[in-house]
Amino acid sequence: MTIAAISTPAAVGGISLIRISGSEAIEIAEKIFRPFGKKPVSEMPGHTCAYGRIVAQGEVLDDVLLTVFRAPKSYTGEDTVEISCHGGLYVTRRILREIISAGAVPAGPGEFTKRAFLNGKLTLTQAEAVADIISAEGKASLASANLMREGAVYRRASEISKKLVNVLSALAAWTDYPDEDLPEADPSGMLSVLDDAESALEKLIRDYDAGILFRDGISCAIVGRPNVGKSTLMNSLLGFERSIVTSHAGTTRDVVEERLNLGDVILKISDTAGIRETEDEVEKIGVELANRAIERAELILAVFDGSEPLNGDDEKILERTKERRRIIIINKNDLPQKIDKSYFNDEFILEVEAKSGSGVEALREAVLKMFALDGYIGSPEVFANERQKLCCDTALKYVTEARKALQAGETLDAVTVLCEAAAGALLELTGERVTDAVVEDVFRRFCVGK
Repeated sequence: MTIAAISTPAAVGGISLIRISGSEAIEIAEKIFRPFGKKPVSEMPGHTCAYGRIVAQGEVLDDVLLTVFRAPKSYTGEDTVEISCHGGLYVTRRILREIISAGAVPAGPGEFTKRAFLNGKLTLTQAEAVADIISAEGKASLASANLMREGAVYRRASEISKKLVNVLSALAAWTDYPDEDLPEADPSGMLSVLDDAESALEKLIRDYDAGILFRDGISCAIVGRPNVGKSTLMNSLLGFERSIVTSHAGTTRDVVEERLNLGDVILKISDTAGIRETEDEVEKIGVELANRAIERAELILAVFDGSEPLNGDDEKILERTKERRRIIIINKNDLPQKIDKSYFNDEFILEVEAKSGSGVEALREAVLKMFALDGYIGSPEVFANERQKLCCDTALKYVTEARKALQAGETLDAVTVLCEAAAGALLELTGERVTDAVVEDVFRRFCVGK
C-alpha cells in the first residue's frame, strides 16, 4: 500500500511538502507530474530532483520541485517521492487529492516513521526521538531528543540487557547440561552484574523526572498579595502585554498562563490573583485558584512590594511557599524602600523594577542557575519518555528482586526467571521484542505526515 500526506503544517507559507511512500510512489507521481526536462519520474535516479508542473485533467495546478528517493535509501526504506509546492492551503490539499486519486491512500499519524521502524531504518527509541525533536521547545529537550535519535537510549538499555543475557546464558548452560564439565555459575559475578544493572536503571529513571521538566516545561506560579506587580512582571518577562495591569488591587481574578522560552528550559508561567483575605466572592475564587497554582508549580516566583513594609498577607505567602523551590522578587526598587530585607534568607533574592524591565534579565539567569544546580543544564542528558520509563521501572523491579534472591541464597532457577523478566522489559524498551499494540500506541502520538 502506498501512502501520502502533507508533511508541513496546515498553514499558509512559502513552501509546502507532500510525501508519497510505497511500492507505487514513483508510478503515482508520474501520473500527475510533467517535468520541464525530458526524463520522466520513472527514469530518475534516487536522490535527484526535477522541476515541473502538477497537471490534473489538463489543468495546471502548480509549478513544483519533485525529489525521488529509491528504496532502500530513503527515510521509510521504500520508494519515496517528495513534492515541494507553493505553500497555499488550497493548492497543497488539491495536489494531495490528485495523488490519492492516482492510487495512494492517506497516511495515518506517524505512518512514515512507523514504516521506517518496520523496515529497519530506525530503532523504536530513535523513532520516538523524531517526535521529541518535533515537539522540542528548549535547548535541553532538543539535545536530549538528538541523543535519542543517535541511539543513546537504545545503547544504554542494550548494554544492560546484554549483561543480563550473559548471566542467563551461563545459568542456562550450567542448568541444561549438568553432565558436561562446565564451571558452576558464580553468584558473586552475577551479583556484580545485577548491582551494575540496578544502578544504570535507577539513573535512567532519575533522568526521566528531569526530562519531564525540559520536555513539557517548568510550571511556574507568580504569587503575591494584590498590587505588588505580578502581572507587570509577567508582561515584562514575556515582552508583550498578556496580563491586564491597573492601579486597582485585585485586577487579576483568574489564572493567566503563557509559555516563556529561556533557551535551555521552557517556563509555563501562571499569573495568579493577589492572595489576601477578602469577602468578595469572585476574588475568593481567584485566591483559591492561586493557592492551587502554588501546589502544582515546580517553581514559585514570590513577589513583594519593596516600597511597603511586609504585612500579614506577605508573611502567609512566605510561610506557604517556604518548602518549595522559589525565587524571592522584591519589586518597585525605583521607589524608596521600606521592606525589611533581613526577613528573607533565601538563596535567590532579586530586586527588580518590573514596569521598566530593570532586573528582569537577572531573573532569567537565576532560573537557569537554579535548575543548573540539578546537573542537567549545560551537560546534555538522555531523558526517557513515559513508555521507556515504564519499561525501566519493570526491569528495575525484577533486577532488584533477582539481586535479593541471590543474596538470600534462593535457587538459581528463581534468579533465572527474574533475570529473564528484566531482560524482556528492556528488549521491549528497545523495540527488539515488542507487541503490535505497543507499536501502534507509539506512532498514534505522531502528527500526520511524519
